[in-house]
Amino acid sequence: MPRKVGCAWGRRVVKLAHDMRILFRYVLREFLVPLFYCLAGFLSIYVLFELFNSFGRIANAHPPFAKVALYFAGYLAPYFEWLAPACLMLAALYTMWSFCRHSELIAMRASGIGFMTIVTPMLLVALVVTGAVYWVNESFVPRYGQWARNFRLVKFDETEMAAQDKVVFRNTSGRRTWHIGLVVNDTATVLEDVSVKQDRENGTRELNLSAPRAEYLDGEWWFSNPVVQYFDERGRETADPSPELSKLTLRVVPSIDEKPRDFLIQNRDWAYGSVGDRIRYLQTYGSLEESTRTSYRYDIWAKAVSPLACLVITLFAIPAGVATGRQSVFKGVVGALGMFFAFYALTIGFMVVSKQGYCPAPVAALTPDVVFLAAGLYMMHRQR
Repeated sequence: MPRKVGCAWGRRVVKLAHDMRILFRYVLREFLVPLFYCLAGFLSIYVLFELFNSFGRIANAHPPFAKVALYFAGYLAPYFEWLAPACLMLAALYTMWSFCRHSELIAMRASGIGFMTIVTPMLLVALVVTGAVYWVNESFVPRYGQWARNFRLVKFDETEMAAQDKVVFRNTSGRRTWHIGLVVNDTATVLEDVSVKQDRENGTRELNLSAPRAEYLDGEWWFSNPVVQYFDERGRETADPSPELSKLTLRVVPSIDEKPRDFLIQNRDWAYGSVGDRIRYLQTYGSLEESTRTSYRYDIWAKAVSPLACLVITLFAIPAGVATGRQSVFKGVVGALGMFFAFYALTIGFMVVSKQGYCPAPVAALTPDVVFLAAGLYMMHRQR
């Protein structure tokens, strides 16, 4: 008899696990469909508006289709961190309204399924989108965001985009200035017509280096046929301390430790920089005004926490969606939109306060997320 009871209990557990997988897949599908439509709709609107503005220039330049597709991806990428939370909110509102309208939520709860179990697939999707926004901000936008803007400025002419010329890079902390005649590739690992000037702490010149070509290999700059001039503290040229090295056609100067991305960071619009690029920029430039550094510090923190908006907005959109079915569609939608705009209004308010120097950057960047995360968790708790 105990064995039969145990077998029956085991079958119930297996059946329950099977039912939970079915429920998970069902809720996931019901949430992903409106999310996909919202994303496709918003992105299509942006693409159509840009296509109306640029169609004539694209037709005249005849760039390859792959370049045009990459241009629109780079053009849309900076807006993704704003579009994704809005799409998650609308998808959550619609999904929960649909569940309530067809009494599916009541049936699930009556079967003993907890509210958090029901909405877990939606929260997992929000986490995945949060990671996607982070990847777009940190990897895709820095590389292709400004590229798309520059591609548009040269009227989609590939020959104009083949190289970026006459780059000047100043490393104030290292007291070095680079003059680059031509950046050969988009990763800045191959340079041509290079001139590097190194100064001492007292401002006098230490060395001049010029080379027709420089390549970044294994973490070091290799200069082809370099000409190096050394100077004493009075500015007089001195002999090369390593004359045997001056005869080499390929030479490394250990004191020159800039990385290729440093050139890209300095010559890239601040709005397209990743968090790592922006931190590197502040470390490299010690001569920035304090007001500028304060503003940049907030931008770094705001960029780092911006993907969290996807999860925060989904948390309070789910209970608002329940309200659309239990009370009224108008009340639920207006409540969700009100919290959505309040979240970004609070974000903008703290941005202004922080950039004026009245609030530390970490506090200003994190406070809106913490406040609305707490509000969303409270609203979710009430649904239990």
